[in-house]
Amino acid sequence: MDENQKIEEGKKEVAVPAKFKDIVESIEKMSVLELNELVKLFEEKFGVSAQATVVAGGAPAGEAAEAKDSFSVTLTAAGDQKVQVIKAVKDKLGLGLKEAKDLVDAAPSVLKAEAKKDEAEDIKKAIEAAGGSVEVK
Repeated sequence: MDENQKIEEGKKEVAVPAKFKDIVESIEKMSVLELNELVKLFEEKFGVSAQATVVAGGAPAGEAAEAKDSFSVTLTAAGDQKVQVIKAVKDKLGLGLKEAKDLVDAAPSVLKAEAKKDEAEDIKKAIEAAGGSVEVK
């Protein structure tokens, strides 16, 4: 192979320069929680944000809301019933106990990105019923 190594990601091939090969392979082996910790470390270390930037303009707000078909579910606070919230996160996301606890402890944290509206609302209802605060964007 030449200087760039090809890595297949689903159906999409991504060219990875040889100098980044080891880093990319290490990241591929990480769990979602480890990736979350890594992103937070980069944000703190380099003073950057991993959040998407919203650009003004385009379609009017009403049309944009109708076109949106995926939502991000964010746990904003665990509340007083932290154990119940951990159980709800574990059940709704199919995580292990440690992963669910780490997500709840890291609040505010994204629980599910690109969820369908019904799924996002279902997760929100379950976590709010357990005593947590959730935001769906």
